[in-house]
Amino acid sequence: MPLIVGQDAPEFEATASDGRRVALADLRGKKNLVLYFYPGDFTPVCTKETCSFRDMYADLVSKDTEVLGVSTDDDASHAKFAAKYDVGFPLVADPEMKLARLYGVQDGPLGLLRELLKRVRRVTYVIDKRGKIAGVFTGELQAAKHTVGVQKLIAELARSA
Repeated sequence: MPLIVGQDAPEFEATASDGRRVALADLRGKKNLVLYFYPGDFTPVCTKETCSFRDMYADLVSKDTEVLGVSTDDDASHAKFAAKYDVGFPLVADPEMKLARLYGVQDGPLGLLRELLKRVRRVTYVIDKRGKIAGVFTGELQAAKHTVGVQKLIAELARSA
């Protein structure tokens, strides 16, 4: 089950497909984090979602926010996906679903099937600078629900800072 607003975000450390190390502890007190889990590279909805985050990335960075995409695809797939769509933020391969389990995005409807197929639910978390979950966006086929929701929430967090 996905985490809820107000909860402490679980600590994690990961290495992105481009070699960047990303740790929640390094962002605490400095940046918000958009942590989005998506089912797979090159699929229509995931591509739309990733490209939308790419298009708003400069605006998010200007509001002290980093973006991190996570799927179970491997580093080679992420590298091709990032190159094809000019994605400037880190993408993390989670083939063992460690981050997925930590953030509860492998369960829910079809949970066992997701585990067997090594696919995660589409869930986006906004983690504020204190390390708290500030927003949760779900919806398997609704990329805009995630990206528009994130943009609005980050703008609110920037205004209240």
